[in-house]
Amino acid sequence: MSPYVLYSDGKGNIFEDKTLYAIGRSGWDAMPVPEEDWIELPDGGSLYELPDRKALGMDVKTGDLRMCEKGWAVAAFIPPAHTGLYLAAFEAIPDAQTLPLFCYTAAGWHNNKFYVPAVRIERDIRQECKGYDKQKINEGVEHMLAAYPHNRLVEHLANNCALTYDCPAARNYFMGRWECPVPVSPACNANCIGCISFQPQEETIGSPQDRLTFKPTAEEIVEFTVPHLESAPYPLISFGQGCEGEPLLMWETIRDSIIEIRKHTNKGSININTNGSKPDAVKELVKAGLNSIRVSLNSVRPEIYTKYYLPNNYTFEDIRESAKIVRQAGGWASINYFTFPGMTDSIAEYEALRDFIKYTDISMIQWRNFNIDPDWYLGKLGVSDTGECMGLRQMMELIHEEFPNLKFGYYNPPAERMKNFDVDFAH
Repeated sequence: MSPYVLYSDGKGNIFEDKTLYAIGRSGWDAMPVPEEDWIELPDGGSLYELPDRKALGMDVKTGDLRMCEKGWAVAAFIPPAHTGLYLAAFEAIPDAQTLPLFCYTAAGWHNNKFYVPAVRIERDIRQECKGYDKQKINEGVEHMLAAYPHNRLVEHLANNCALTYDCPAARNYFMGRWECPVPVSPACNANCIGCISFQPQEETIGSPQDRLTFKPTAEEIVEFTVPHLESAPYPLISFGQGCEGEPLLMWETIRDSIIEIRKHTNKGSININTNGSKPDAVKELVKAGLNSIRVSLNSVRPEIYTKYYLPNNYTFEDIRESAKIVRQAGGWASINYFTFPGMTDSIAEYEALRDFIKYTDISMIQWRNFNIDPDWYLGKLGVSDTGECMGLRQMMELIHEEFPNLKFGYYNPPAERMKNFDVDFAH
């Protein structure tokens, strides 16, 4: 089965070009996608027109690589729980506008269905589209705003996150279930090229959301998180969200919150999503009762990491230490691995990942799709050749083979699932 190339007419309509088979992209290279890698576009996925870009495909008759001259290229946004194996293959026109911060997975059309090269990496259904009930969310927002009338964080999660940005985690909170987000820091100590909450004015892209503008107090945090941990199924609270800076800059507040929360309830688990920049702070949080950490990175190679994160006053070494500290204390450590076909699956990255796993003993890799314009990203990093690559599927298989206890997923697991990962998870 080889799907056909898709193109857009610039007016919101998508067509197939039956003279070209859809192909994928890895790094800078366009290539055929193995048949077994195509799956039907999952529910909750969407398709984008890629303005100023022509699709590349494989000629049905000759097998040659050529451009689709009709309309603009099309890419897929695949929903959470799925990891894309190939990027959309396109040729940009000179001075093409930079694409916004979304993921751009290859897409094709076959037998009246859209297809994408992807794998479902996570069985948890916590962010499935069909699981959200707008009426329940609105009722939850109303109820929580009435219950916590002076809590700035609840107001932020309601009006900013759940109702404006449709944040999946915030919507789950207002439906009274699973992972509750706790944004805490308006500041950051990294200058990520693809930051989703702050972009310099002179940059060619905007951030898709606004950053938290205040510093919450421990009292505000405790007030709404304790009832969530007490009453939600598979409860979990997470410091560090897309609508904020770096939570470790507020570690004292987080520490005080954790101590106070644990005076009221032992239920659920407490997680931090972080850049891992302050190992000493992580040590203090673990002492206070932090159960898990998720460290975000685009690469486990210091030189690639540093060019993207542009860190202030911390180094890649600090990240490794932070993950290790949590593991040594018996906690759960994940990496939020920004997966980019052609970079993540390079031989050099694979070797570095093996070393990273051995050193830190991380519990889990969250294979997350990297939301970034591929040309812009590689250009900003100054990468003209990504080196020899093995394909993401093969890399996952090799890592799984060598580290059979290392879990693969997309979300932070609740305490129940940490204990019995393969059986027990939120339904």
